[in-house]
Amino acid sequence: MIDDYKNGKIERILGIYTKLLSGNIVNKLKEAQEYGVNERTIQRDIEDIRSYMETEAERTGCINSVVYDRIKKGYRLEQIYKMKLTNSEVLAVCKILLDSRAFTKKEMTDMLDKLVACCVPKENQKMVTDLISNEEFHYVEPRHRTQFIDTMWDIGQAIRESRYIEIQYFRIKDKSVVTRKVKPAAIMFSEYYFYLTAFIDDEEVRKDFDVINDAFPTIYRMDRIRKLKVLDERFHIPYGSRFEEGEFRKRVQFMYGGKLQKVKFKYSGNDVDSILDRLPTAEIVGEDDGIYTISAEVFGKGIDMWLRSQGNKVKVV
Repeated sequence: MIDDYKNGKIERILGIYTKLLSGNIVNKLKEAQEYGVNERTIQRDIEDIRSYMETEAERTGCINSVVYDRIKKGYRLEQIYKMKLTNSEVLAVCKILLDSRAFTKKEMTDMLDKLVACCVPKENQKMVTDLISNEEFHYVEPRHRTQFIDTMWDIGQAIRESRYIEIQYFRIKDKSVVTRKVKPAAIMFSEYYFYLTAFIDDEEVRKDFDVINDAFPTIYRMDRIRKLKVLDERFHIPYGSRFEEGEFRKRVQFMYGGKLQKVKFKYSGNDVDSILDRLPTAEIVGEDDGIYTISAEVFGKGIDMWLRSQGNKVKVV
């Protein structure tokens, strides 16, 4: 008798599960009538299926959920998202991390180990580890050797909550440590370093800037922040005036201060795509016998150094 009950329950749950996997709507009343049970029994079956799917999510990396569709008056299967990266995606992320050279060797090793352990099935972990092991062994950490991940997180929280921060910052030009109270705007990464972009209210500080009424934020290298204090004081930026780091990022490629400017130059190299990728705002405005005329909108003085570094392949118009 007990075996008949168990077999009946198993058959019923598998039947409901199969319908869900096939994309069908499961109606409690119809299922109860089909299997000769009450609706509460079907509800318990659905909860058992949900519990099974939660367990399977840890193994497969896919989170599925049984949700009630009010319009169709029944339950359906909904895949929320894939929880784990694929092997190739993990390998790509590990390679990008290693090439960034943004962290100390210990930080880098810890992050790589966690990425592989959390995101790669056990049977493939050795393969991924072998593919990055040589680069990881020969990894050269940045010269500043500063661990700032916790500081970066605190700044991120301050940005989200619109709180002023006070930083003690090592200024490279005169080797001094200065104190600044700023409105944090965004955290950015460029060529080995993380940066804080922030606005300064203090007019005494701003008068020394190259562009006094500059609408763009000041840029601070994260590893040079000696001390951080998140203040209780909040600031307000109207929605229409909010800082959009995506648009700013297109125009600041070299993390040097200065005004927004337009540049035009001729490029005679072989790979114009590398120029267009380097300068997201760049446009080809002319082409003559393999020589491209390119126009771009950029922020700061870094573009001048980059143009000079291209040698005879670039000529400023």
